[in-house]
Amino acid sequence: MIATTSRPAAADHPVLTALLSRPIPAVMGVLNVTPDSFSDGGQFVVPERALEQARYMITEGADVIDIGAESTRPYGARPISAQEELQRLQPVLDGVIALGAPVSIDSMKSAVVAWALAAGAAIANDVWGLQRDPDMARVVAAYGVPVIVMHNRDRADPTIDIMKDIAGFFARSLEIAAQAGIPDSHIVLDPGIGFGKTPEQSMTALARLDELRRFGLPLLVGASRKRFISTIAPSEPHRRLGGSIAAHVLAARNGARIIRTHDVPETVQALRVAQAIEDRR
Repeated sequence: MIATTSRPAAADHPVLTALLSRPIPAVMGVLNVTPDSFSDGGQFVVPERALEQARYMITEGADVIDIGAESTRPYGARPISAQEELQRLQPVLDGVIALGAPVSIDSMKSAVVAWALAAGAAIANDVWGLQRDPDMARVVAAYGVPVIVMHNRDRADPTIDIMKDIAGFFARSLEIAAQAGIPDSHIVLDPGIGFGKTPEQSMTALARLDELRRFGLPLLVGASRKRFISTIAPSEPHRRLGGSIAAHVLAARNGARIIRTHDVPETVQALRVAQAIEDRR
């Protein structure tokens, strides 16, 4: 399942090194403290429930917890201010960090990322790949943390070559990172399944994921419960576990080193079984 050629360069940040040194891809558990996320909106807005869910995911094998307080779903998400985002995070973040697993802050606002990193979050996760908030790269560089650079578009365009678009986006993001002083060894690339893409383009990005290994950087894939699954097998988000696992196992085989998921125990089990079978080839 884990490719043995064109492996990414070794990370020099201890958190990222630990995540990438595992025999199977690291698993990132999604914790949305939002009322309107596409899949689990409202389930974890109460701090006690959020903490319980984070503890559960870690117990079940999550290597890192990705916490977000603003929905980034492609359709119908309500933009919120940095102040509102912080109000959702403040009752939760310290408790999640205290559980001991690395915490990633999923935010497109540099002020929110700076606050979370100062509080002890270990990774920045920017769904706009350092290209939307002009201060994001400086904040990431100042804290010296790993950053997840995700491909995104304001809207899907079915006429474009999506792999060419992703590659061009990443090239711009890496230029921004270099100018800010972020070393390549702190960067993870995420093709942004479901973001600014048609369902067909999301599937293309998964099928051709290995093309992105030419950047020499680790890849993260988050296909969990995404809409493209429903175009193949009509289903509501909470009924897309099978499709999510299929996408993630194939992503791991195509070079993904981190898998972002809502369904931690099932994903961990699937990755372990797939690797055990691969080891016997």
